[in-house]
Amino acid sequence: MPKTKLVQPESVEKVSSIYSALRHKKPVTKKDLKNYIKVFLGVNVPDKKICPEHYSPMDYLWFVFRDAYCVLSDTKKHDRENITQYTRRDTHNQNSDCIVWANRAGGKTEIAAIATLLDCIFKPKCQVRILAGSGEQASRMYDYLVDFLYYGFEDFLAKPPLKTKCIFKNGSSTEVLTQSARSVRGQHIQKLRCDEVELFDEEVYNAAKFTTQSKNGIVAGMEMISTMHQPYGLMQKIVSSGIQYGTPIFKWCIWETIEKCIDRNCSQCPLWQDCQGKAKNAAGYLNIDDCITQMRRASRAGWEAEMLCKRPSRENVVFDEFEPAIHVKDVSFNPNLPLYRSLDFGFVNPFVCLWIQTGEDGKIFVIDEYIRSRATINIHAQELKKRTPISEGKMAATFCDPAGKSVNDVTGTSTVRELRSHGIEVRFRKSGILEGIELIRRAIRAGDGKSSLIISPKCKYLIEAMESYHYPDMKSNPNELPLKDGVYDHPIDALRYFFINQAKPAKTTARRY
Repeated sequence: MPKTKLVQPESVEKVSSIYSALRHKKPVTKKDLKNYIKVFLGVNVPDKKICPEHYSPMDYLWFVFRDAYCVLSDTKKHDRENITQYTRRDTHNQNSDCIVWANRAGGKTEIAAIATLLDCIFKPKCQVRILAGSGEQASRMYDYLVDFLYYGFEDFLAKPPLKTKCIFKNGSSTEVLTQSARSVRGQHIQKLRCDEVELFDEEVYNAAKFTTQSKNGIVAGMEMISTMHQPYGLMQKIVSSGIQYGTPIFKWCIWETIEKCIDRNCSQCPLWQDCQGKAKNAAGYLNIDDCITQMRRASRAGWEAEMLCKRPSRENVVFDEFEPAIHVKDVSFNPNLPLYRSLDFGFVNPFVCLWIQTGEDGKIFVIDEYIRSRATINIHAQELKKRTPISEGKMAATFCDPAGKSVNDVTGTSTVRELRSHGIEVRFRKSGILEGIELIRRAIRAGDGKSSLIISPKCKYLIEAMESYHYPDMKSNPNELPLKDGVYDHPIDALRYFFINQAKPAKTTARRY
């Protein structure tokens, strides 16, 4: 038998010393960070981007670890340019805010826990807070963190972890916040990780926006992490705002997190419709058979929202057949077609004006929008006249909310009268909400399957409203009336007044006050 070579105690001690030193060494590249996590935490974070418009979980982790100061230096040039558009910051306004939109079982919570551990051990005096849509969800991230600490990171702690807080020797700490405005207010920390924000109380979320503060050389950052369940939910608003203001959005789906497919016949695989061979290049951890089972359990809408991150389920949306790919096209003013305006009044709620043209073939083109809150009618009137491409005398008509005829007790006049004093003649017709909604639905898709409604991409608020206008989340809604949420209902109301008045012009009212 071959002789077994004994390892000398001093060799074991030397290896242990090197291992400990490496644990304390801060990773300097994305590859170093991935290897660090794999070696010391036993987690192989997926780092392959499969869908062209997505990112990998490792991209998010590297971004927050580096505090958004730099572009990913060790990615391919194409990816580097792609990420630059999300990470570019004005030099006077740098922060590490980001949005994570990912699939169910996509590792969001566990990866955010890893980011929290890295922040606390490599960034002295870093204060991290965990806020989740429920106490159970917040505990999950904290439990991941505590579990990771017992992978050999006990020496970094100042004392044993508490139920909702752990303190590190370098002055860093992590604490779980409860889902209440009182818990959030008064916090002044560098990092706030919001998990499953789709389930947040909006008041709590609004209070949380003011908690982060850069200090001790650490850039402040608020991370909003969630699956998107509803097209009108909080996550949808956060993503829309992120696109508008350039907040980095790290989006990944099942294909970035599924295991590599090796020996399956694609033509016989239930996932083929969505996969199209993507899993052959994957490098994740989700079991393929588990994913197939989940797909069979779920509705198509649920599967697309929860796992493919395509779009939320539209089961409760009023205009579920509205498709931007079909109904949103570049259209501009045509001097050969009649031009209409349609108004919905508001002060605290927005004042809305839509510019609409109609073609001889029945096509309806919404070419522009104006939406503004907290401005007087004279300001609105000036803006309407300035943005209308023809003179008032050449307008086909301006339609409005019948409530505009009511006299205000304070001013002693009506909105209709004020507009008329500025040379804007308005017409209106009383109608029910459902009557107007049915006319809009008919324009989106008539009985023969054809669509007559085209909206310019300039009308971003109207487009968002068409996708998000929804019914109340309640089992009993006998009147089937959509929710008046103060956000999406106003652009829809303006569109509704056009359809009501244009469909039955003979009953339209034009009064002088």
